[in-house]
Amino acid sequence: MAERHSGGGPADRTLALLWRNHQPVTDAKPALGRRPTLDLNKVVDAGIGLADDKGLAAASMSGVAKALGVGTMTLYTYVPSKEELLDLMVDQVLAERDLPAPGVPRPSSWRDQITLYSDQTRAMFQRHPWLASISTIRPPIGPGMLAAREYLLSACAVLGLSPHQTNTAALAITTYVDSAAGLDAESEQLERSTGQTHDAWWHERWDLWETYFDVERHPTMTAIWNANGYGDGTREAADESYRFGLDRLLDGIELLKTRS
Repeated sequence: MAERHSGGGPADRTLALLWRNHQPVTDAKPALGRRPTLDLNKVVDAGIGLADDKGLAAASMSGVAKALGVGTMTLYTYVPSKEELLDLMVDQVLAERDLPAPGVPRPSSWRDQITLYSDQTRAMFQRHPWLASISTIRPPIGPGMLAAREYLLSACAVLGLSPHQTNTAALAITTYVDSAAGLDAESEQLERSTGQTHDAWWHERWDLWETYFDVERHPTMTAIWNANGYGDGTREAADESYRFGLDRLLDGIELLKTRS
């Protein structure tokens, strides 16, 4: 289960913070007084930097305040709670993906468009492995989240499916890609936090195969092992498995087009 979850702050206040750079310009005069030493974007950047370097726990309100050289109470004047800071961090990271906006040139084929989403999402999780410890069941509904949603829906819309099928296809792709990318990030986090590689962890448990593993109770596992069906356990093998699953998912979605 994820350590933290997004979407925990008050709705009106959180939405205003998430969409702070998209509000219409007003004629309001600037407030008098000392010029602020910070802005909210710097606060969010500091939180992301701490989480990247030291893990999500380091991106506490006090930790971010210390990194910025201000008091914790000062930080609260920019972001009212840790829940809202988390939403801002997550949505800003989601917006890092270089996904073409409407009207911007994109890969010509449907599969290449999905591959772009896949590559950008996996790279995002690799840069920010702490994302794997955050549940986005209740997502930060900000520009980053909606931009990715619009991109995937528009990519699936070219298949000519019904609106419901288009939405379902986009959700299926999101579920597969984001879940797999999150597992990769979780794996990296575990190696980083424990200082032990996965190969070393399995090596310590090699006695399982010599002492406890019963080939008669696990005949299929044994047959695949004897045929070298498990591969070599390298990153390339893991990428091949991921790509196999994505291709089969896209094959299934394309079948809907031929049946409609």
